[in-house]
Amino acid sequence: MRKQLKAGFVGTEVIGPKHQFICRLTGRVMDERLPGDPFVLGLYNVARERVRWLFDAVTSPRFSTILGFWLYDRPFVNRTAAVKRMAGKMGVDLMECVDPPEAFRCARAFFERKIRYWQCRPLSEEPGEVVSPADSLVLPGSLVETSMLRVKEAFFSFEELIGEDKTLWHKAFNNGDFAVFRLTPDKYHYNHFPVSGRVLEIYPIEGRFHSCNPGAVIAEGTPFSKNRRVVTILDTDVSGGTGVGLVAMVEVAALMIGEIVQCCSDEQYLRPSPAGPGRFVRKGNPKSLFRPGSSSVVLLFQETRIRFCRDLVENSLRADVFSRYSLGFGRPLVETSVRVREKIAESSAFRSDSIPECSPWK
Repeated sequence: MRKQLKAGFVGTEVIGPKHQFICRLTGRVMDERLPGDPFVLGLYNVARERVRWLFDAVTSPRFSTILGFWLYDRPFVNRTAAVKRMAGKMGVDLMECVDPPEAFRCARAFFERKIRYWQCRPLSEEPGEVVSPADSLVLPGSLVETSMLRVKEAFFSFEELIGEDKTLWHKAFNNGDFAVFRLTPDKYHYNHFPVSGRVLEIYPIEGRFHSCNPGAVIAEGTPFSKNRRVVTILDTDVSGGTGVGLVAMVEVAALMIGEIVQCCSDEQYLRPSPAGPGRFVRKGNPKSLFRPGSSSVVLLFQETRIRFCRDLVENSLRADVFSRYSLGFGRPLVETSVRVREKIAESSAFRSDSIPECSPWK
């Protein structure tokens, strides 16, 4: 693998010219096109170490807002043709969209598109199943020291991720499992609930806007717990819930992601509103919208409550796929492409009659 690398360094780690993932649908190894890759690697390789003021400025909220406006809010010169060209280049199927191409009057409208998910993203409705919150690249992991999926603080510091003062949730998710879902700019940018349950708490945590580019993640170290984010704690051990204990859904902002809009809907995209404490939410329904760019969602699960799908685990451990994560962290770490509302895990021991009416976490 190292023979394939070009010169380029992130700290002491050599970063190669490409990054690969596995397509779940076909099983093929795919090369990822990383927008602005030279700029991002230069920022995290050179500016981060030598021009710190520039690095701090680029990862600030103000710069993300300005860059997002420049890239996404300028009107198209030829609206319909521009949308079709952009969609074709990114491999986006405009037939999935709720609105016709003529409705997309700027790049932001295109990136914030709504799709007919109830038709083109079938929901796994089996009891005890957890689904993907987004069209994304997923990497399963574990907080257990002895687990083969353990990568010590590679993507986030657990306590920092959900809030240093949230000791109740630290205890609840200690030694649990997690999954990181990375959304690339071409993806559908709505997030959906991965489970059914009742919202216990939802709160924002301020932070910076580090890139989700794999090279940047390796360079910065635990960037997801440093970025601006929204944490939602869900109790699924309630009547009608998925029955996998507590689940933390952490929506992480990134470079050019200036806002995470909470817009929960019980039916399609109708009557959107924030999902406040006490609200019962259903698996597969829309929860929020990322503003354009790239971003991530981290799911945290309680110890022994879920099992990840076998193919996702096996893919993550493959040594024959050229992953920047694998090289940067010194062990196989390979992402798999998944679609929103698609099964990614299941309850470790689900029985339909085992869900209590009242949860001890209320």
